[in-house]
Amino acid sequence: MKITTVGLDLAKNVFQVHGITAVGEVVARRRLRRSQVREFFANLEPCLVGMEACGTAYFWARELMALGHEVRIIPPSYVKAYVRRGKSDAVDAAAICEAVMRPNMRFVPIKTENQQAALMLHKARELLIRQQTMLVNALRAHMAELGMTAPQGRGKVEDIIAVIEDDEDESIPDLAKVALKPLVAQLRASEKGTSALDAEIMAWHKNSEASRHLATIPGIGFLTATAIAATVPDPSFFCSGREFSAWLGLTPRQNSSGGKERLGRISKQGNQYIRRLLVIGATSVLRHARAKSAPGADWVNGLLERRPPRLVTVAMANKTARIAWALLAKGETYRAPTATV
Repeated sequence: MKITTVGLDLAKNVFQVHGITAVGEVVARRRLRRSQVREFFANLEPCLVGMEACGTAYFWARELMALGHEVRIIPPSYVKAYVRRGKSDAVDAAAICEAVMRPNMRFVPIKTENQQAALMLHKARELLIRQQTMLVNALRAHMAELGMTAPQGRGKVEDIIAVIEDDEDESIPDLAKVALKPLVAQLRASEKGTSALDAEIMAWHKNSEASRHLATIPGIGFLTATAIAATVPDPSFFCSGREFSAWLGLTPRQNSSGGKERLGRISKQGNQYIRRLLVIGATSVLRHARAKSAPGADWVNGLLERRPPRLVTVAMANKTARIAWALLAKGETYRAPTATV
């Protein structure tokens, strides 16, 4: 009988398939080795294939789409509600098959290889910066044990690094220099790698029309613009700017009942990296707004009179996310609001 819907549970080596007909009859429930997946789907007539958003999901989505199938990727948290009982690959595949047919189910946009590569630049850069912070903190701590401290700021650490690299300096033991020189070398290499990645991200930004449009928004630089452009290949997956903002976790968590609306803190769900970039950008805009030198300064200063600065920056990030979705959906550049008399 013809299979119309397939739930595919992904893994490293062993995949689980759950296929049903148009009337819901289960006709395929089997395990596949990684080398058997392409052959299995190549012998199927084009059908709907659902899978969870996890490692290798985008790769397999592109592979199955090339074979003529319609592929939809579902957030794992949305699949969990359809798991009947227990935990196994077969149960997960059946739950995916059930979830992918729901009319109101939300799906994840499928990224291209180019977009995934652009996001790899961001992830690699984030890892290098995290390592730099660890190395700087280690150098500060070790040198403090020897009575040598440095003020705050990355540039101030150069003073203690100069002592470590100076073989003629006798203010610290030679054995300590032997221990700390590898950390300094690793810090130099990490900073050099970060600069190289920044150059590649800037080159990708210049070649992306969507990224250039996003960079016209106050509070969005080339890092945030490229991250959003690569993460959201199709803005039509979101019905509105608010839905996009909620997907980033910038909207208040609701606990409403009985006709009474109760709004709490932001949900912090979704993409943590883009949310952090938007909040950092909003913090920069806030400084200019306090000096009356940024668009919408009156609105920002009005919020500051009633709310603490951190809450205001999150509200500004929420607004920026909505503007970003509008620009992606319409393919336009940012237009600053006109002053009202």
